[in-house]
Amino acid sequence: MNGADVLCDVLLANDVTVCFANPGTSEMHFVAALDRKPEMRCVLGLFEGVVTGAADGYARMTDRPAATLLHTGPGLANGLANMHNARRAFSPMINIVGDHASYHLPLDAPLTSDIEGLAAPMSKWVRRIEGPADVQPATEAAFRASLTPPGVTTLILPADAAWGDAALAPSGKVVLPPPPAVNMDAVRKVAAAIRSAPGRVGMIVRGRAARADALELAGQISTACDVRLFSEVLIARMQRGRGRVAPTRIPYPIDAATALLRDIDVLVLVGAREPVAFFAYPGKPGRLVREDCQVLTLATHGDDLHAALEALGDELGVRPSRQTMFATAFPEEAAPSGTLTDDAIALSVARKLPDNAIVCDEAVTSARRFFALSAFAAPHDYMMGTGGSIGGGIPMATGAAIACPDRKVINLEADGSGMYTVQGLWTQARENLDVVTIVFSNRTYAILHGEMRNVGVNAIGENARRMLDLDQPALDWVSLAKGMGVEAARADTCERFDALLDSALSRRGPFLIEALI
Repeated sequence: MNGADVLCDVLLANDVTVCFANPGTSEMHFVAALDRKPEMRCVLGLFEGVVTGAADGYARMTDRPAATLLHTGPGLANGLANMHNARRAFSPMINIVGDHASYHLPLDAPLTSDIEGLAAPMSKWVRRIEGPADVQPATEAAFRASLTPPGVTTLILPADAAWGDAALAPSGKVVLPPPPAVNMDAVRKVAAAIRSAPGRVGMIVRGRAARADALELAGQISTACDVRLFSEVLIARMQRGRGRVAPTRIPYPIDAATALLRDIDVLVLVGAREPVAFFAYPGKPGRLVREDCQVLTLATHGDDLHAALEALGDELGVRPSRQTMFATAFPEEAAPSGTLTDDAIALSVARKLPDNAIVCDEAVTSARRFFALSAFAAPHDYMMGTGGSIGGGIPMATGAAIACPDRKVINLEADGSGMYTVQGLWTQARENLDVVTIVFSNRTYAILHGEMRNVGVNAIGENARRMLDLDQPALDWVSLAKGMGVEAARADTCERFDALLDSALSRRGPFLIEALI
């Protein structure tokens, strides 16, 4: 048995059964070990951003880490953008990064790099394995760190630690500590603040507080105590749809966000952070709440958010059986027809969404209406990129489909963002994943046109246009998808889009709709 075998055995002993991989020479002993362990599902990504993004989507749907396998510092660097999104989503992840044999590092071979320095900004925990005997304790520590509290961890595996002789010491599963007890001082402080400002209190929920059972508790508090319920701008995972409490999403545009929060005197955070503007804009604030708004934390990431909401309800005297207002049926609105628009797509997808679907939303400026409409859709899980780094949508949908093979995954994808990790379509085809990708093909970085205006530039010249538009040549998503093994078709009318969506939802396997808008 060598170190690579031990590493694989420790992962399997702790129910880490999926490895998203893009390996190289330094990782070949670990690849061989994986080959000896059929219990481990190995999923190849053709780019490391697909690998880390898929691990993010998998973790969000399972609340458990997958492993990634990356090739030295450059391979890790290719995956950093989606590690950033995973870090912001608090997704558990164990990155295994191969490196040169320890005695080879002083030679400064071409792939030698500062892996620790690259990994640290996007990881909550980084450790280099010191040798074959260190593989087991290091891997156990990586697993523990990935879940206490959940987050991205990076384990560096030198080649000689992988191929060196090692023995697996008797051990069971890693024992994780329970979450800390509810902070009753914080509960009482928040309850007093809610009582003192009826109608002028907001509450932001995220993480486990955005699951259906916790949302029901938050909804009871909202109804009983006149508290407005919000979600963050970018949502890691929320359970949405008919019969579920539907928080209002804080909008991305800074003027809309500050207007929404203008009359909030007390803001309560449940697993969330205070909302701030994405960027600094001339003459606009960085904080989205008023400077005199009291911001209180009920519980943070790693706490038992459900228990904290339960304790707050008890402190406020909210009856568990109290009725909560749920979304029930779509507003009266005629089915759109004729030329396809992003609003028409949002309405169609919301109305046709299957029960228990998973929606991965990276449509960016397109389909902004979908989130509001999703409150009336069939019960589902909703996810977004959380770090502002684009290119997470296709990989996230890939990981979610592997995590939940019995559920339909819908990926709402902007054309510009999709091109960052288009290789993920190949993985979907290879694994025969049940993903419907809807590409909003406006052939431009529409969000950047808006950002130019936000910073005060109203006239866009030829040089700027060439950096913001995706025409000349226009992207052909149908050909791109088919070239990677995914069946695809194009729609430019509402009627054609509806027919393609009905067909894609009626069968299993990957399908892409290029929606010309």
